[in-house]
Amino acid sequence: MSENIECGGLPPEICEQLNAEQQIIKIRLEVRKFNKQVTVIEGIDSKQFNLKEIASKLKSELAAGGTYKDGRIEIQGDHRRRVKEILVRMGFPEENIMIIE
Repeated sequence: MSENIECGGLPPEICEQLNAEQQIIKIRLEVRKFNKQVTVIEGIDSKQFNLKEIASKLKSELAAGGTYKDGRIEIQGDHRRRVKEILVRMGFPEENIMIIE
C-alpha cells in the first residue's frame, strides 16, 4: 500500500519503470594493485532496487566474480560495454547509463 502512495496510485509495474528512468548510472573502470581491473557501477538506488539481485545477474551473465557494497556494484575485469547492454535489457534507459572512460 505504501508503494501506491509513493507512486501516486500508479500500478507497481509503471512505478518500477518510472524509478528505473530516474536513475543516472555511471559505469567506470578502476585499476587496483597488481594491475587488476574492476568495473564499478554506481548510481542505482539501493532503496528502490535490490543491488544483490542485480549484481548476481551481472556476475552470472559475465561469468565473473564481484560484489556489491556501499551502494555500488563491483565486477572483476573490464566489462563496461557488456554491463551497459545488460542493464538496458533489465529495463534501465540507455540514455541514463554513462560509461566513464
